[in-house]
Amino acid sequence: MNPVVIDTNCLLQILAKKSPFRPIWDAFLEGRFMLCVSNDILNEYQEVLEQQITPTVAENVVLLILNKPNVRFVDPYFRLGLITADPDDNKFVDCAFAADADYLVSEDNHFNVLKTIPFPRLNLVTLEEFIKTRLIS
Repeated sequence: MNPVVIDTNCLLQILAKKSPFRPIWDAFLEGRFMLCVSNDILNEYQEVLEQQITPTVAENVVLLILNKPNVRFVDPYFRLGLITADPDDNKFVDCAFAADADYLVSEDNHFNVLKTIPFPRLNLVTLEEFIKTRLIS
C-alpha cells in the first residue's frame, strides 16, 4: 500500500463533498493508500479544521484518522529544514522522509524547492496529479 503524506490545505480540499478532489478522501476511507501522519501534522489538521470548518468536524476527522488501519504514525527523528520560506511546512517533508512516502501531496508553492534538492528525493505531486495519475483512477 502506497504511503502518502497530505498537507493540510489539501486535506481541506479533499474533505468537501462537492470537491473534484473528493475521490482522494474516498480512496483513503476505502483503504486504497496509507496516510502517513506525525503528531505535529495531526495537531495542525485539528487546528486548521477547527478554524476553517467547525470544532466538531475537526474532532471527527482527526478521530477517524486515528482509528483507520491504513494510517501510519511517524515520529520523524530528523529535522531536515528544507523549506526555508515557511519552516512550518517542514513537518510534512520530515514525515514524508521518515515514512519513505511514495507521494507528498501539496498545492503550496513553498514545497517547490523540493524539486531542486537532490537528496532526499521526495515525490511532490499536486492534488490534480495525484488524482489523475496515481492511486485514484
